Amino acid sequence: MIFRLALRSLLAHPVRTLVLACGFGLGVSVMATLLGVGEVILDQARSPALAGGGDVVLSSETGTIAAARWIVSSALRTGLFKQRIAVASPAGRATLFLVRNGEPVAIRARGGIPSLERALGDAETTQVAAWIDTPLDISWSSPEPGAALRALDRFHRIPDVPLRADSWAEWLYFNGRIGDTRFYLTFLVGPKRASGTRAGGVRLQLDRAGQLSSYSDSHDVDEAALLAEAPDLTIGSSRVRLEGLRYHVMLDLPLEHIDSRGRREVSSAARARGSLFLEGVAGRALPPLTIHGANGWLSGYVVPVMSGALTGRLDVGGQTIVFDGGAGYHDHNWGFWKDVSWQWGQVQHGGLSFVYGRVHPPADAADPDRIPGFLAALGPDGPVGFSMNVSIEETDDGGKDRPRSVTVRGRGAGLDLTMDLAVQNAAVTRTAGGLFGGGLDFLQLRGDYHVRGRAGTQSIDFTAAGVAETFRSR
Repeated sequence: MIFRLALRSLLAHPVRTLVLACGFGLGVSVMATLLGVGEVILDQARSPALAGGGDVVLSSETGTIAAARWIVSSALRTGLFKQRIAVASPAGRATLFLVRNGEPVAIRARGGIPSLERALGDAETTQVAAWIDTPLDISWSSPEPGAALRALDRFHRIPDVPLRADSWAEWLYFNGRIGDTRFYLTFLVGPKRASGTRAGGVRLQLDRAGQLSSYSDSHDVDEAALLAEAPDLTIGSSRVRLEGLRYHVMLDLPLEHIDSRGRREVSSAARARGSLFLEGVAGRALPPLTIHGANGWLSGYVVPVMSGALTGRLDVGGQTIVFDGGAGYHDHNWGFWKDVSWQWGQVQHGGLSFVYGRVHPPADAADPDRIPGFLAALGPDGPVGFSMNVSIEETDDGGKDRPRSVTVRGRGAGLDLTMDLAVQNAAVTRTAGGLFGGGLDFLQLRGDYHVRGRAGTQSIDFTAAGVAETFRSR
């Protein structure tokens, strides 16, 4: 039928039909040519040679690579990468404006470190002898591992979001275990006070074979010192110091108890005192992840120590707890936390470390169903696998309003894992207003993970003690 209509049109109007056919064919050919040229341009834009030399370009799907200094100085200089990478050079691109005769002229500029650019064979830098490394270039490109770790673990200025300012908080979190004893430790700094200081608090929770006890203290913190020195942080009589790659935590905290009205109080009659040492490992960290939402909301997370050797001791009520030979973990969180909850967990075994999580934002910031989770696996030689296609399912324990089990599944190009947590114990903290809002209980879970599947090229099947966190409506 279509062929018959075309034939009749050609016989009735031969010139018009011929012109139409030629125009249609020309349009198709132009479109095909433009698509081909666009693909070539895109390939060239991604070419390492055009980016300044080298064989591989590392980029981020979300823009600027977070923690590039740590990646260059630590992640790319350990494990398998160390043997295969001759030189790695960071580069940044930006639009600059040159004002000429009162008229701005946009210039697309690229910056890098001259010595590293030359090592990659960049033709432009080799022709300008005046381009040499500044002291800042040298400290950035060849920092001590401890300096890179310190930059990874820095504190952040509070964003200018008046609507959410009173719910800003940032904290250093540590956990560790030896035998059937485990601790959870948080150094938290909250929103700014009228005096210009920041509210600060320290909380230690001890789990000794199922016997839970808590110790806490609170003092204001000078904001300028916090931003300049963190993760070195002092709150009252307790403090954190980063010494090279080792975290030295000194504690002196009074016992915490709950009064008849459910309020948290402290008593100086019993205290937890002592020092803990957690060893970081170059390359074994999870770089920063930051989620942004509407109305200025954000939530950030970084893991400076996925798994490290733990030593030290605590004196608690006349008893000494020795952590020598234990294993520890350290992460760092920041953001606006009112009406925010999360699911998180972590386990270590045989040189492998696993961490997963998902943040549930407030209703006015983002659709919770569109916020992905993550599951990361690190080994002795660095990253093993990572996935953002993650499901976290919790099965409650009868009328106890706490999970009996947690099942985590992660699927990705380099990861296919299932993690089943059998919950043995739960420490419950009420969020009665304040930073997190009211109506939720914060649960810290302890139990055994059964992890099975594949990470990278490794087949995995083990059971080990681990921890998790979640929330429940009151």
